[in-house]
Amino acid sequence: MENKLKELKTILADVDDLQRAASVLNWDQQANMPAAAAEARGYQMGTLSRIAHETFTDEKVGKLLEALKPAAAEMEPDSDDACLIKVTAREYKRSTKVPPEMVAEKAQLTAVGNQAWQEARAKSDFPLFQPHMEKIVDWSKRFAELFAPYDHIYDPLLDGYEPGMKTAEVQAIFDGLKGPQSELIHAIAEKPQVDDSFLHLDFDEQKQWDFGVEAVTQIGYDWKRGREDKVTHPFSTNLGYGDQRITTRVYDDFFNTHLFATLHEAGHALYEQGIGPELARTPLYGGTSLAIHESQSRLWENLVGRSHQFWTFNYPRLQEFFPSQFGNVDLESFYKGINKVEPSFIRVEADEATYNLHIMLRMELEIELLEGKLAVKDLPEVWNERFNQYLGVTPPDDAEGVLQDVHWSFGLYGYFSTYALGNLISVQIWEAVKKDLPDLEDLMAAGKFSDLHKWLREKIYRHGSKFEPQELVQRVTGSKIDGTPYLRYLQSKFGEIYGL
Repeated sequence: MENKLKELKTILADVDDLQRAASVLNWDQQANMPAAAAEARGYQMGTLSRIAHETFTDEKVGKLLEALKPAAAEMEPDSDDACLIKVTAREYKRSTKVPPEMVAEKAQLTAVGNQAWQEARAKSDFPLFQPHMEKIVDWSKRFAELFAPYDHIYDPLLDGYEPGMKTAEVQAIFDGLKGPQSELIHAIAEKPQVDDSFLHLDFDEQKQWDFGVEAVTQIGYDWKRGREDKVTHPFSTNLGYGDQRITTRVYDDFFNTHLFATLHEAGHALYEQGIGPELARTPLYGGTSLAIHESQSRLWENLVGRSHQFWTFNYPRLQEFFPSQFGNVDLESFYKGINKVEPSFIRVEADEATYNLHIMLRMELEIELLEGKLAVKDLPEVWNERFNQYLGVTPPDDAEGVLQDVHWSFGLYGYFSTYALGNLISVQIWEAVKKDLPDLEDLMAAGKFSDLHKWLREKIYRHGSKFEPQELVQRVTGSKIDGTPYLRYLQSKFGEIYGL
């Protein structure tokens, strides 16, 4: 059995190498690549993706997994090898349903589609992206059909990001959130609005960048195993052990954009940097799901980065960077300003109270696209109508509306719901942390995050993807994904800020 396990690990290492190489090409496409190279890059990524898929889905892997079943049954269930066999078997079953040519097709479609999206977004012209999105949506429908019969066409796509979760399960969670969050937003709207004018001044780009570097260094980002680059839409990526990169963007007329995007992406990277090195070059070397991943980015962005304690320590330093903008703004005003609740167009800049509504809108539209109830050509108009229904404002153009997110250009249907789920999980985890670290707020106010980082690494990061998301949440918090703690957090925080 030991030889068979070793043989399986050798194949999985080859697959991981190919996938990470494709990720390097993807990172380069968004950070450095010239626009004219999109078609060639699509072929390159398609070839790597196809070879990785063919290698992983080879019948040899299936035979090895079958032969290892008896041994796995006798292993400690939480051991690395037992989890590796279990997770690999799950992914093998899923991947063998997908023909290699479809894998290569998606890589080609999305490489070209992403370049078209970048141009369309820059020009605020959805028709430039429309034919590409139509092809990607068609691919997604064909992909879902490979897994029929299913409870819902969205299920196979969601399962790729949240193993084991169903569309109906997510919809039920969201249904429990929508009403209370809307009530909170309406209650806040009746109160005097906080002033955040000092956040909309002129901010030197390099100074913003330098302060962001200091902030993510403080929370534990390891620069020996990472780097930061400027892109159109921020993201983080794991290119293999010792290489977890972050990207961000900078606006010179709004302070929040750069810093909170940087903290967000660093949160993702901290997760990946904390995975046990013994899991490298296996399917376990990555976050267990995108919702768990998002719980970490939102934890560091919001529960830390938008907390009063974080700024108790860091605000004097920020005032040194921007004396003319913040020199006469006291800490309380600044804290309220960065936590201002107001319906806005851009998801990644949305406040905590309205953010989930952005996600619910996107999931609703994705489901209708896949069900055939909504045509891609009608998406901008429907987006604007629904956006107004959800948030009470209408985007002025496509760039601030339907084209604002990169995800659809990469074929990431089923992905958006993970953002809202991550919000809920982040607060569940935060409550668990505070029970174990009762002096957490004092440590944060002193600029000390090593204990928090250590707790997260021990409880979550080091396990990689050994456990399914609901299982991991249960292990860490004592319950499955639950929106109640998040609602409690919002009502407490914004009740205090707005005097509700």
